[in-house]
Amino acid sequence: MLDNLAIVLMAPKYPENIGAAARCAMNMGISRLIIVRKEVPDEEKMLKMATHKAAHLIRHLAHFDNLKDALAPFSHVVGTTARQGRKRLIENSPRHMPETILPLLKNNRVALLFGPEHRGLTNDDLKYCQTTVTIPTADFSSLNLAQAVAILCYELYWSIMYSEKIKSSSPKLVSSYELEGMYEHVETLLDRIGFLNTNDPAYWMRNIRRFLGRVSLRSKEARIIRGFCRQFLWYDEQHKKEK
Repeated sequence: MLDNLAIVLMAPKYPENIGAAARCAMNMGISRLIIVRKEVPDEEKMLKMATHKAAHLIRHLAHFDNLKDALAPFSHVVGTTARQGRKRLIENSPRHMPETILPLLKNNRVALLFGPEHRGLTNDDLKYCQTTVTIPTADFSSLNLAQAVAILCYELYWSIMYSEKIKSSSPKLVSSYELEGMYEHVETLLDRIGFLNTNDPAYWMRNIRRFLGRVSLRSKEARIIRGFCRQFLWYDEQHKKEK
């Protein structure tokens, strides 16, 4: 079931943490690691922490310059965050996350997304996520990157091996690439009709993303939404020409 799962590290600072994360992923049967940063990290430093068993994850590491391209093939993205506030809706703990994720894995590609060590994921990073997870801690909430990877991977692996709750599977959902195209059309339309004419349009788009993310759209449904957005925009252009 874990063949469709990947670990995505957003702008990790230290190659040693990438290697340690690869080792954690391999321990729990996850064989794909993706990093998003401008330059490729030092391979020797990564291999040192990955050890021999996880060395192939480092040697076959997928590297992207930006998060949008890295997540394009995935239908569901789980974002990890310790930060909370008005603009951060925490939906899951790692213990409950598999109930959402495991039914998706048969027919969909799923990414576990982790932020950089010094600041975690930003709101702009989290906009790509359909699920957010916070690891419960005591007073000190900061975890090492590899520790966070280990906890989420363990919960998924344990649920696959021992949980009797998760038996169903979900249909194939829309990819992140298709979703982003749809959201661009939705945002253009809402901006055109004045719905986003506020002091914080990004806040409203985050809520719209969150709402549509819960619907679990398929490709055909995303195309329908894009279709009526195009039609509204076309009608508006025609109306302007007639004036």
